[in-house]
Amino acid sequence: MGLFAYLKTQFILHLLISFVFIVSGLIINFIQLCTLVLWPINKQLYRRVNCRLSYSLWSQLVMLLEWWAGTQCTLFTDKATMDKLGKEHVIVILNHNYEIDFLCGWTICERFGVLGSSKVLAKHELLKVPLIGWTWYFLEIVFCKRRWEEDKDTVIQGLKNLSDYPECMWFLLYCEGTRFTEKKHQISMQVAESKGLPKLKYHLLPRTKGFTTTMQCLKGTVSAVYDVTLNFKDKRNPTLLGILHGKKYEADMSVRRFPVEDIPEDEKECANWLHKLYQEKDALQEHYEKDGSFPGPQFKPPRRPWTLLNFFFWATVLLSPLINFAFGVFVSGSPLLIIGCLLFIGIACFAVRRLIGVTEIGKGSSYGNQEFKKKN
Repeated sequence: MGLFAYLKTQFILHLLISFVFIVSGLIINFIQLCTLVLWPINKQLYRRVNCRLSYSLWSQLVMLLEWWAGTQCTLFTDKATMDKLGKEHVIVILNHNYEIDFLCGWTICERFGVLGSSKVLAKHELLKVPLIGWTWYFLEIVFCKRRWEEDKDTVIQGLKNLSDYPECMWFLLYCEGTRFTEKKHQISMQVAESKGLPKLKYHLLPRTKGFTTTMQCLKGTVSAVYDVTLNFKDKRNPTLLGILHGKKYEADMSVRRFPVEDIPEDEKECANWLHKLYQEKDALQEHYEKDGSFPGPQFKPPRRPWTLLNFFFWATVLLSPLINFAFGVFVSGSPLLIIGCLLFIGIACFAVRRLIGVTEIGKGSSYGNQEFKKKN
């Protein structure tokens, strides 16, 4: 193990990285709160400012994936699709199998300049999570409780509000509704059998209401749907904790572009189109399992320096006073100050662990487990 690889495993460095992310995030959230005064004056300026503030926070996580862990991202697609990436409003459909699939999606968003303006249909519980939910609130993310009777008006209005968004927007959708686990897969396939739908091997049955509603509300705004299927070269389960320890992963993503005019407008036909898409996604995963890659030409979009420069900026601003303060505390020899400093470190460790826990499969939502019980 080289020196740099050894340093990546050290807890003190993880703590410092986490300190920069948390404190910079709180500062960014406070600035976002102040930008609310812009909304009634110039809504589009408010949006542009918040895109950049959000980028400043999320790009720190992308920096960990790209520069700290050195993860490689390869796209399997055609040249025509590559030429359009980052140049149009689109809906992006992703599979939800891994703890860091959201981060791989963000990485592609960053490499094509749309990280700050990317959107998602997020579960309402995340609104209460500091940094994540708070930043999304200011970014006009659409939150839902995953009960259509309660969500309908809120989701439709939230989506329609995005119809005049000034930045190039990617709306990321996890149509399976929850992360893949073996238990949820068994339940989902029972639902598929009860509905007479083909069973899927690598995905859960897609929930069509969110997709069809998004298509209807963003009609005239988005020009295409991107289907993105993610897999990893090795069979280790990639985790955010692994990235923090510097583990390098190789992510492969199949990207297919479907113009919106090729997707049925009728809700039932649109839902059938989505089911067919997931059958094709399953076939792509089967191809990957057999051949170790997706079909089609390969592209490796280069990582950009902005994520690294942004992190260095926040680290310089925040770590210098922290180190000076910590040195002063221990030089003073005051037991009270030392205990307070250790208490702060303990709280910081707990906060970081909680944030990482949001991404862990083992601590994921029980939403998919309950669905079949409701239907029966």
